[in-house]
Amino acid sequence: MSAPADPGTTQRLLLLDSASLYFRAYFGMKDLREAPDGTPTNAVRGLLDMIGTLVTRFSPTHLVACWDNDWRPDFRVQAIPTYKAHRLVPGTQDKEEAPPELEAQVPIIRTALESFGIPVVGSDGYEADDVIGTLTHRHRGRGPVAVVTGDRDLFQLVDDEADVTVVYTARGGVRDAEVVREADLKERYGVAGGMAYADMSMLRGDTSDGLPGVKGIGEKTAAQLIAQYGSLAGLREALAAGDPGIKGARRTNLEAASDYLDVAPRVVLVAQDAPVPDIPLTVPRELADPETLQQLVETYDLGNPVGRLMKALDLRPA
Repeated sequence: MSAPADPGTTQRLLLLDSASLYFRAYFGMKDLREAPDGTPTNAVRGLLDMIGTLVTRFSPTHLVACWDNDWRPDFRVQAIPTYKAHRLVPGTQDKEEAPPELEAQVPIIRTALESFGIPVVGSDGYEADDVIGTLTHRHRGRGPVAVVTGDRDLFQLVDDEADVTVVYTARGGVRDAEVVREADLKERYGVAGGMAYADMSMLRGDTSDGLPGVKGIGEKTAAQLIAQYGSLAGLREALAAGDPGIKGARRTNLEAASDYLDVAPRVVLVAQDAPVPDIPLTVPRELADPETLQQLVETYDLGNPVGRLMKALDLRPA
């Protein structure tokens, strides 16, 4: 176990699942409000306002916009070829389907974040989830970590001992987003913590990610099996040892899913050792590129959301 953080140097790390948030901003803010050149700006404005709200609510000392350098990494596709395959643009192997009105805003979002001085961190060959997992692992013992996402996959990181929570945005806006802890996982899913949630999700499967799961095993049964045997590995050991409690169709289905269960952890578990650059992650105290930010304000009419985020970060105009 890592040494506890010195109270005087506790770092409050806020990790943003950037794509999850800008997709939510796009679909949640119906007013596209085109810029003078015709570019829609709802996702840009919505995301900047989200970050301002989150900074005000959680008062982080460290803040990272985690980025998908690869939204469908090869190592996951090699393990399970159906991984996110339904989200591909037809006829392609690496392009994710997204509204063109949102695609046009993603470069603007990234430039705006970088101009503020908010670290935008990705890792080639890895998803934002892996960046989040790696930074969470590195931060252990330094202070609390809050992961902001609408993706349940990241519930696997919830860890009361390490003070890691998930700010889950799928059921409401970021202002009132639920802060998920181990007790919430126990109450909602019947699992003891983040790793048990991951094990349960492998058995259950996830159609949104193209993971087949085990035939005949839904969420409730999966949670019961993980609780009974302690982990997915414990369940599989019991199965191999001929545990008489696993019989009939359940045994047949688990044995038939053996190849899937061999590779599922490579797909479901986020990396803890992705090659993420070691850069300062502190909340910006001054604008990194005020000239570029001003150009964005003028080109895309972003004065109000930029002003609100500057106020939340306690930044002054250049």
